[in-house]
Order: sequence, then structure tokens, then C-alpha cells
Amino acid sequence: MAFECQKSTEVSKSLAICVEKSNSNTEHLEISESPLDCYPKKGILSSSSSKQLSCNDVLLNYRRSITDLPPALISEILSCLDPQELGIVSCVSRVLNSLATENSVWKEVYSERWGLPIVPAPNGAGVSNEKSWKELFVEREYRSKIFLSRYSIDTLHGHTEAVRTVSLLASAKLIFTSGYDMIVRMWDMEDGLYIASSRPLGCTIRAVAADTKLLVAGGTDGFIQGWRAVEGLKHLFDLKGSEVPNTEFRIWEHEGPITSLALDPTRIYSGSWDMTVRIWDRSSLECIKILRHGDWVWSLVPHDTTVASTSGSDVYVWDTNSGTLLTVIHSAHVGNTYSLARSHTGDFIFTGGEDGAMHMFEITGPKPEANVFKVATWMPHSGPVYSLAFEFPWLVSASSDGRLSLVDVRKLLRTNRRSLRKNVSRVTDMDRNNVEPPQRMLHGFGPNLFSVDVGADRIVCGGEEGVVRIWNFSKALERERTARAMRGIRLENRMRRRKLQIEMSSKGGRTDQCSVAAKKNPMHVDRSGVWRNKHGMSGKLKA
Repeated sequence: MAFECQKSTEVSKSLAICVEKSNSNTEHLEISESPLDCYPKKGILSSSSSKQLSCNDVLLNYRRSITDLPPALISEILSCLDPQELGIVSCVSRVLNSLATENSVWKEVYSERWGLPIVPAPNGAGVSNEKSWKELFVEREYRSKIFLSRYSIDTLHGHTEAVRTVSLLASAKLIFTSGYDMIVRMWDMEDGLYIASSRPLGCTIRAVAADTKLLVAGGTDGFIQGWRAVEGLKHLFDLKGSEVPNTEFRIWEHEGPITSLALDPTRIYSGSWDMTVRIWDRSSLECIKILRHGDWVWSLVPHDTTVASTSGSDVYVWDTNSGTLLTVIHSAHVGNTYSLARSHTGDFIFTGGEDGAMHMFEITGPKPEANVFKVATWMPHSGPVYSLAFEFPWLVSASSDGRLSLVDVRKLLRTNRRSLRKNVSRVTDMDRNNVEPPQRMLHGFGPNLFSVDVGADRIVCGGEEGVVRIWNFSKALERERTARAMRGIRLENRMRRRKLQIEMSSKGGRTDQCSVAAKKNPMHVDRSGVWRNKHGMSGKLKA
């Protein structure tokens, strides 16, 4: 790291020598003038005073604040703080405020929680010219609290049979659904209106994944159906295939039903009941890796150069470049481990199983020797957990009992490194005394909720009823913004009144005159409760 002060190492060496000599009862130390040329301040000896100084004087002279450090070093220190601590530090001084609001720090914090925005801004920084990374973080953090507020429910009708999979593409405000009726449907996220649907694909569709350039669906016949985004098309994908030719494709290689799909910028990931996870190149559509398991693959989530998958009751983490197995969580659940989710950093894995439990694991250490620690357990459901979705800080689950659970993992992510954890390479019996309660449950729906997805202010779910439900929390955000604005106005008025009172008291205004008048004419009251003045009752009252 390059610092502005290249001589700071000489200062630290001189101080170290000073401390060593002070311990051996040496009284004086020769200080050269070179260390004192860096950041001269009032009260610090100038370079012209290279004299014999006592060691205590040298230490007192170098007792500086953190703002005297090079800005590059301060930025490194601030990068170790969480957002709340950064906000506190930014209130200390103008120097720390400018460094604490630096874009690179808040960009890192934002990406750790929610990932980088999918659509980059024109300046190439990933944000608009009007908002800094700190402003984006504060807005997103504020938005993440609305899932405990009121909501409205939109019901999407169109499927004739059970909905097995839903996918929310929040950046394009689109929802994709499919199921037993063999048709992929596209909906508008804002209005809940039907947009388009594909032709019948010939089998049940159990998995759908989408980004702004590609949409894929996996069928029980073992194929992957895909649609490339069409440039200039309002809703990205031509599902009917009537407007632009050669945008639809189908690839075969799995020997069993496809149960899970995922995308990253260069690859397609698919999991199947043929006990394999296959990794495909997006441009050539060729299979480049096959990861073999010992049981049916139920779910998978990629991150960077790793992919986590569930097979039977176990959870696997693989290196996607070499195809090697990094770690295994044996018997994560009693029965099959149906669902899987992962944080944006990839360090935390969430699992849901046939036993109705949800677990949170942390992966630590280097890749070849990764360790797995169990962080928390939840038991919000009475039936199997078929689907999980994670959007910081909310973990959302869908179960066969017809309920959704919302769990806030913010505190666990903040404190897990400070707590003692037990290695759980094999999970056995659960301690129900350590089971965490969910923050919210959504009730009142039919049985067997098969799939759920979550965005910044919406939750989408599909199940056996054949309808898609959207829990919309955006109005709660508007109400909360209005309430905050009203609180700000009331606080401003209160401060204004307080300021006027102080000004009047300092100028000897009306308040002092009233107090003097009250002293000149004191009022008295007797035990009967009749008020009398100093001179008694007036003549008129006596008459």
C-alpha cells in the first residue's frame, strides 16, 4: 500500500527504539529531523530542534489522533467497520466524514449484502450520477425493513394446474412461472398483469431461471429450454417465438427430470434426478463439467467459482473450475434436503428439508480445507420446506403446510464471528432450546407451496392451487416515508419554538415580564378551594 508519508516507518522505528530504551532506564534519545518532517502540527517539535529529548517527551509529542494517519491507511481501517459504525465515525470530524463516505467502502458493503446492481450506469460505476454508494446503501437498508409492515396481495390467475416454480427478475420488473401445465408464463411485477406465454413444452416444468440476457426452463423429460433476450423488446424475451427467429433453443444431456437451474454471467447450472449437476457454457451451450452425486439432486446455488448443491440429505460444495469437492455437510436434515439458498458473499448457506427445519451454515477457511459451522436453526413449519429465497437480511421459506416464514438473519451475520461455534460436518439431533423463532409468518393459503422468490419489496409464491401470489410491501414503504417526513417536520417545528424561547429569554422578553408580574401579585388559596388575592375579597363580592 502506498502512503502519502513515506517516512512514517522511520517514525515508528524511532518510537520502538524509544520504548525499548525506556524499559532499560535510559533517559535520553537522539531524534533526527527526518521523522519530524511528516505532517508537522502545532505542539509537535519542528525539524530544527534535533536535541537530546527525554523518551517521555517523545511519546507525548507523538500522541496524535487517527486523522493524522495517511488517508490510505484510514480507509483500510474504516473498511473493517460495519455500516452502523461507519455512520458513527462519520460524525466525529470532517476528515473522517469525507473518508467514511468514500464510494469504495460503501460499494463493498453494498455488494456484500445485495450484490452489485445488474444494470450499470453510464459512468460505469454501477450507480447513477445522482446517488453515491452510501445513499444507495442507506436507501436499500431502509427498504429492507418494510417486510414487517403492512402489505397487499395480488393474485395472478392463468395456470390451469399447480405452479411448481417461480422466478422474480426485479431489475426488469418481470415474473416467470411454470408448472404442471407445461407452459412458461411471463407477468408484469408492478401491475400483476399477464404479458406472454410459451407454447406447451411437452412435460412438467420444475425449474426456471432468468437474468436480463437469458431465460431457461427445465423439464421432467431432461431438456433445458432457453430463450435469448431480444434487443429493443420491451419485455426482453419473445416466448412465442413469432417476432424474432433463432432466439429459442433446447439442449439435451440429462437422463432424468431437471429439478433446479441457475445462471451466472458465463455459465448455466442444472441439477437433475440423474444424480448429476451439469455446468454449461452460455455461448456455446456445451456441457463443460459434470458433478456426480450419490442421490437425487434437489437444489443448487452457484457463487463465484463454487456451487452448492443438495443431494438426498447431504449438502455439497464444489469448485466449478476443477470439479473437485470442497466440503460435505452429511445428514443436514432428517430426510431429503429439498431447498437451498446462499448469501451474496457465498460464506453462508441456508437449507430447508423434509423434517420442516431450516439451518444456517457458515463456510470458513481456504477452499481445499473448507470448514463448515452451524450458526442457527429454525422450525417454523409443520411440513417439508420446499423452497428458500434469500434477500439480505430476509430468509423466506415456503412449505407444504401452506405458510411462508420470514426470518431476519441480520443479527446472526453480525455476531456469528464473535461466538463460539461447533463444527458440524455431520449434523445429528437438534437442540430445540437453541431454535430461533421466525420474525413473521404469512398464513391463510392452500397447502403445498412449492416455490418462493423475494425481491426488494415483494415476495412471489406459487403452489398446488395453480395461482401465483405477490405480497406487495411497496405501499408500506410510501407510508413509512410519509411518516418520516411528518416526524421531521414536527422535530423542525419543535426546534424552531425552542430557539424562539431561548431568544426571548436572553432578550428579557415577555416571559420575564410575566414572571415579574406574578411575583408582584401573588395568589393565595384557602383550604375551601376559594382563591383570594392579597387584599381579600372585593366590595362588590361582599355585597
